[in-house]
Amino acid sequence: MNNRSERSRRTLYRSRKGKILGVCKGLSEYFGVSLKWTRIIAVLTLIFTGFWPAVAIYLAAAYFMSPEPIVPLESDLEEEFYNSYTASRAMALGRLKYQFDRLDRRIQRMESVVTGKEYNWEQRLNS
Repeated sequence: MNNRSERSRRTLYRSRKGKILGVCKGLSEYFGVSLKWTRIIAVLTLIFTGFWPAVAIYLAAAYFMSPEPIVPLESDLEEEFYNSYTASRAMALGRLKYQFDRLDRRIQRMESVVTGKEYNWEQRLNS
């Protein structure tokens, strides 16, 4: 099994290619079960528990399961960011803003050193 398929099976996602909200397909991919059997179990649950309890459970699962990423995740860091983004977009955007602010401050410090009066290009090149 390659690294990408191992990573995609570790986290439970709703499939973007499923029939109704992608819950059954996401569950079948996560547990490694045939999609046909997952759907049969869902229909039997619908029949034997009554209509509304099964529908409520299905909709709750669709609400709490994160959607499958559009682009395959390459690293644990990307997976962690994607999961934090789907959990709280404001928190993920705050993290991005913090990272960009840190990079901007570093670039400003480098620019101030390079463009400062005490920086002598000839002395650096001759030594």
